[in-house]
Amino acid sequence: MKKIIKISIVFISIMWVFHTFSKNFLVDPAFETFISRKDQILTNESLWVFMIRIHISLAIVSLITGSLGFIKAIRVKSINFHRWNGRIYVLSIVLNFIPGVYVSLFATGGWFSTIGFLILNTLWLVTTILSYLYIKRRKMILHSQWMIRSFFLSLANMTIYIIVAITHNLLNFPYENSYMVAVWLCWIINLLFAELIIRKKVLS
Repeated sequence: MKKIIKISIVFISIMWVFHTFSKNFLVDPAFETFISRKDQILTNESLWVFMIRIHISLAIVSLITGSLGFIKAIRVKSINFHRWNGRIYVLSIVLNFIPGVYVSLFATGGWFSTIGFLILNTLWLVTTILSYLYIKRRKMILHSQWMIRSFFLSLANMTIYIIVAITHNLLNFPYENSYMVAVWLCWIINLLFAELIIRKKVLS
């Protein structure tokens, strides 16, 4: 069962990478659909597009490297690869903080969504840094636990997508309301899942 859960997490993460890349860089590279749903005017649309591209690109890197970090065979057989892969993961999230904060300021749903995103970005950064600091101190268990929390926060956008799909597309809630709820629930739900995984020691 643990092996199935591990494979499922990695598979879902990689599939979400393909979805995110195709949606934002192939289907709608100008983000016209995204912008059309915003309830406020962007002060600098070209800057917003630039920042959201950086934000999404770095998020994709974190999903790929994060997924590879949970594959035990790689950790055991190639410790150097695992270390460099982890460094890239940490760097992608640290560099993503400023773009993440910027795009949060113009989030659909106004200040309520902005606060939710700022909390998410802060939690993502803090959990990642804590994981890095613990591995530097050779505290393997704490490193693993905080890395799991960090990685599940990397999947927050997928949770937003699922919640909005259910509440807006299926239940016909207004898009803005669905999005505001999703922004807050994404990191709450994902952290709860992370704690469940940690307690069950599924990814150890």
